Amino acid sequence: MVVCMKTTLNIDDTVMRRLREEAARRQATMSSLVEAGLRLILADSSTEDDGAKPLPPLSSWKSGGQRVDISNREELYGVMEGE
Repeated sequence: MVVCMKTTLNIDDTVMRRLREEAARRQATMSSLVEAGLRLILADSSTEDDGAKPLPPLSSWKSGGQRVDISNREELYGVMEGE
């Protein structure tokens, strides 16, 4: 018998966005990905002596720079409208 529990978690917006994208890419639910990640962490920590494993660094990329100064409303609207 499988028992599932609903819970509420506070997840950073950028992490949540990546979770949604990855779930769509894998054609899986966000819940299944979160559960799989937690299972991996818990399985790894049970084999560690101190239970603390350093996290790998987050991915980073170059955005190509800014196209517009967002504090300049007219310039921003121009870029948004494709001018």
